[in-house]
Amino acid sequence: MRTKACYFKLNILFSLLIASTQAHAFGEEISAQSSTQILPAVAAISSASSMALSDQALQDRIKRVENGLTTLVVVKGVSDRKMTLADRMKFYQVPAVSIALVNNGKIEWARAYGTTTADGKQAITPTTLFQAASISKAVSAIGALHLVEQGKLKLDGDVNQQLISWKVPENEFTKDKKVSLRHLLNHSAGINVHGFRGYETSQKIPNLLAVLDGKAPANSDPVRVESIPGTGWRYSGGGYSIIQLLMTEASKQSFPQLMQKTVFAPLKMTHSIFTDTLSLAMSKNAVGAHRGDGKAIQGQWHHYPELAAAGLWTTPSDLANIIIEVQRAEAGKSGKVLSNQMTTAMLTRILGETGLGFYVEKLADRTSFSHSGGSEGFRAQLYGYTKTGQGAVIMTNSDNGAALNEEILASIAAEYDWPEFKVTEKVMIAPDLAMNQQFAGKYTLLDRPAHVIAEGDRLYFQSDLISAKRVEIYRESGSRFFVTAPDMTINFERDAQGNAAGFSLLKGSSTYPATRVK
Repeated sequence: MRTKACYFKLNILFSLLIASTQAHAFGEEISAQSSTQILPAVAAISSASSMALSDQALQDRIKRVENGLTTLVVVKGVSDRKMTLADRMKFYQVPAVSIALVNNGKIEWARAYGTTTADGKQAITPTTLFQAASISKAVSAIGALHLVEQGKLKLDGDVNQQLISWKVPENEFTKDKKVSLRHLLNHSAGINVHGFRGYETSQKIPNLLAVLDGKAPANSDPVRVESIPGTGWRYSGGGYSIIQLLMTEASKQSFPQLMQKTVFAPLKMTHSIFTDTLSLAMSKNAVGAHRGDGKAIQGQWHHYPELAAAGLWTTPSDLANIIIEVQRAEAGKSGKVLSNQMTTAMLTRILGETGLGFYVEKLADRTSFSHSGGSEGFRAQLYGYTKTGQGAVIMTNSDNGAALNEEILASIAAEYDWPEFKVTEKVMIAPDLAMNQQFAGKYTLLDRPAHVIAEGDRLYFQSDLISAKRVEIYRESGSRFFVTAPDMTINFERDAQGNAAGFSLLKGSSTYPATRVK
């Protein structure tokens, strides 16, 4: 299984029930849509519209998804049991989960579980807002390609010929090869600044030009070209900030206004907005962000002026409308935002695993398109398929949400017969206590601390990039270990003296090196 990269890439995809609400239809018709609240040691009670309740088969299907969670990797003879969503939310300390399921080209059901904050006072509904984080990029890409089809932006050619108030600084990397919009959408422009940390409520929020130049009060580096455009893949939130400026200058509209007109209105996304600051009314209908230890983030959430890269507030059902429109446009059955030709281009890989905005994978009978999202205290996943009309969106309000999203996708894939997210069984070999002690210690992974802990004959791994919780790692062969949740592999490396010098973390098709802290 591949979990698509996003915020620090590892969150991709690294990253019942007392109160309920009447189903609320919006966007495409929703067959069954209920809200359920998770409270400690409380049995499941749910309700939905009369139409949904009459469809017992659908209700049974939803229940199987809710009770069929599993890690994507299981240890043979040890961890092959199914788990409930309620139990896994409690385990991961995720206060809220919202899901929309697309089947046969329609939203088959949408449900919300839990409460807006960890204190459990307000139950969420399918219309409760979440930060979409880097899923914003896929939605922004659709808006940018719409402007290309209108003739207001050029997909190829030097973006500095289109930019007005700011230019991509020239350097040795742009001497012979210029940055194009196609490069930026594909993350192949050689642009730096992987992701953004956002701003606390008490902090001053910079404007876009300050972000691009890394000037106070911006807390990110200047957006610059650091390799020859078009020669390699490098995930870049900074590149999408350049796209944001291109779009606003070409359309002569603010970014929120532009996206409302070109994407949200045509697709009936009535609960979506690009903003760095929610209004008071919207704040009352939004979940709060939470750390991996279950604590709420001060000020409820961080603010992101980098709108195209990370500034979307939305719901799973609204994002499901994106999935459906992409499916219909690719099939030549709709052109509300993009033509069939442009949609096909968007879903065609260029460099890396991405097309123009989405991660894409050509499968035997379909193409998957996806994007994950991870901002401070939020994790989300969008996944869809062409040809079959299938897909899902999962949104959570915790730094631990990526692992939970993966388990939910595994349950959905089993119930709806998806070709991906299949469970793999691995064999664990006997632990080596002396080896465990050698590998135990502090490491640096993607400029952040990581820890390997030895306890008895067991070895554990902890990194806030994955989860605040430590996870057990199982020896597969030699110095190669695997993790069941999320699905990843750790290869320890030794120096000339035989001591542990670092490790390589393998996640999907990507490898992340870590060095030992002396």
